[in-house]
Amino acid sequence: MSVQSVTHAVNVRLGDDENSIVVLDQTLLPNETKYLTLTTAEAMWEAIYKLRVRGAPCIGIFAAYAMAVLSKGISAPDYDGFYAEFTRLSDYLNSSRPTAVNLGGMLRRMDGVVQAHKDAPRETLLAALMREAKAIHEEDMAMCRKISEYGLSLLHDGDGVITHCNAGPLATSRYGTAQGPFYLAKEQGVNIHVWVDETRPLLQGARLTSYELTKAGVPCTLICDNMASIVMKQGKVQAVFFGCDRIARNGDVANKIGSSGLAILANYYGIPVYSLGPSTTIDFSCPDGDHIPIELRDPEEIKTLHYEKAMALPEVECFNPAFDVTDHSLLAGIVTERGIVRAPFEENFRKLFPEAMGA
Repeated sequence: MSVQSVTHAVNVRLGDDENSIVVLDQTLLPNETKYLTLTTAEAMWEAIYKLRVRGAPCIGIFAAYAMAVLSKGISAPDYDGFYAEFTRLSDYLNSSRPTAVNLGGMLRRMDGVVQAHKDAPRETLLAALMREAKAIHEEDMAMCRKISEYGLSLLHDGDGVITHCNAGPLATSRYGTAQGPFYLAKEQGVNIHVWVDETRPLLQGARLTSYELTKAGVPCTLICDNMASIVMKQGKVQAVFFGCDRIARNGDVANKIGSSGLAILANYYGIPVYSLGPSTTIDFSCPDGDHIPIELRDPEEIKTLHYEKAMALPEVECFNPAFDVTDHSLLAGIVTERGIVRAPFEENFRKLFPEAMGA
């Protein structure tokens, strides 16, 4: 029985005239809530690259809306000219971040719409693109709800759960993925306590996850990343839930840097680790984690981004990968909208997603 309804932030939506995209600038949270109205390809690319829009599913939704909006401005007189410019814009947006599979996946879906309407009037093609973008958004909301339900089935009243980075409504839509079960637990009166890794160096856990959970009334405690071991040792954690930016066919999971270390710790303490994400985040063409490209970001994110003064000398060399890969052997399961997938992952992906795996 529902106890209360949780309010979720709207992170991406179409402008009222459907000629722009309105996004919540996540780089300013939690201290400032500011919405940006984006109309150009350059502004949209920058929003993804600068993490104003972030989270694999959210980026995919945003990219779909972006192509629907940008296509209206393509002035080519014939289909070939239109498609050439559409492809250029799509490739440009796709270059903003390489690791999250949803970005390229949703751009390919939009490309498929264009190709399917090769002989249609321009107005019909543009309308179809807008319908597809809205459908992508609606599908993600439905998937997040199902993922939340399956995820909550893994938890018990009184459990403590540790999470890394941000996989809530800000990174997806509505409930989110790895955080979704926590909001659903709140609504259903299940008592869950969430331990939130701050998630260095961009602090998505501190700035976003603790913000969302606190606003929703979900009990949570923020910790530094290097405190995870002690809360596990003290018996405060019964499960690890984190999201995913790309899942390989064998079950290896790319997620925010630090996720694999958290999984290794949890395995040492005998705590089950689950990655939660929609099937749009599974790259069925990718055999394993060694084939997942890892984004390298600006070293200044480590030295200066969240400090009043630099925390290292200018000449100090930094290594700043945005993601790491958690080996499938460390996972108790991968939670999708169709159910919980357990090892052997490739075999069970084939059973759950036969259309994608070619079974």
